[in-house]
Formats: sequence, structure tokens, C-alpha cells
Amino acid sequence: MTVTDEELVARCIAGDTESFNQLILRWERPIYALAYRQLGREEDARDVVQDAFLRAFRALPGFKGEAKFSSWLYRITLNLCRDVMRRAKRAPFVQAPEGVDVGDLVSTETTAAESIEDVVTRKDLGRHVARAMSRLPEEQRAAILLKEYHGLTFQEIAELQGCPLSTVKTRLYQGLTVLRRELQRNGTSTARSESRTP
Repeated sequence: MTVTDEELVARCIAGDTESFNQLILRWERPIYALAYRQLGREEDARDVVQDAFLRAFRALPGFKGEAKFSSWLYRITLNLCRDVMRRAKRAPFVQAPEGVDVGDLVSTETTAAESIEDVVTRKDLGRHVARAMSRLPEEQRAAILLKEYHGLTFQEIAELQGCPLSTVKTRLYQGLTVLRRELQRNGTSTARSESRTP
């Protein structure tokens, strides 16, 4: 039986630091994927991941459990990404490193053997989506990432972003509308893109 995040947090607060290591193993890849998609640079994303877990560990005694541990960790990560973007004073851009599909970092499912054409098409679509995502305002991009790639509910995203539920839905709708428009403008099939961002 899998131990829940909340049980691991309780054990860690009680002094079992190995439990926090289990949380790191469980959440490192999704947190890296979120940071990378927000910042677009591997080095910055790795720094944010380290910082996020360090801050979470230090703040753990004050964690009240009012939100899920993962939501709390996502909030820490998004705040750190925002700080990095402000310090760098540069527009965030998302570009996958050569030979790495960042979507694979989040997905735990393995796909059936793909043909070379399928792989090229998927990577090409990923580049188009990444380019279009980089043009979105930070709040819209974060809403799409949290909902479509990390599977958070509208309510969880609203709590993370500190805004009403209706605002999250508006951000998601507007962001996806802009994404689809950009992909259509670039000649990318919306049917393919909708398989990634329904």
C-alpha cells in the first residue's frame, strides 16, 4: 500500500527525514517539468527545484495540511519561477533541449512503439506548442500547465494562484484559445494539439 504525501509529511515533521526524501523522489520530476515550462532553461529549472524542496523542508513544521502537499509545493515552485523571471528581466520562453521531450518528464505512461514519422510529428508539435505557450501571459501559462499537464482541479489552481475560480476558468479558456489560434496560424493541426491540451 502506497504511503500518502500527508503521511510522509507527518513522519517528516516527527523527525523522520527519510520521509522527505521519499517526497522528493515522488515530486522531483513534476516540479522540474513545471519550472522548466515556466522558465525555459534547464539550469534555472534545476535551481528552482532545489530551492523549492529546500524551502518546503524548512517550512514543513508550519504546513497545516489545509491544501494538498503537492499544491503547496506547486505554489512554492511558481513563486520561485516568478522571482527568477523578475530578476532576469526577460520574457520567459520555453524550448525543449535537444533530444528531450519535457512532456515525457510528466507522463508516467509508456506509449506503444512509434514510427519515426510519429516521433518527428510529436516533437514538431511540441516545439509549436512551446513557442505559442511562451507568448502567453504568466498567469494563463501557469493555469494551462497546472490543469493540462499536472492535472490539478480548477479549485486547486484558484488556491495556488490566489484568485477566484471564475478567474482560473477565464485564464484557461483565454490561454487555450490563443494557443489554438497560434497553432492554426502556423499551420499546425488543432486536432493534434487538442490531444495534448484538450
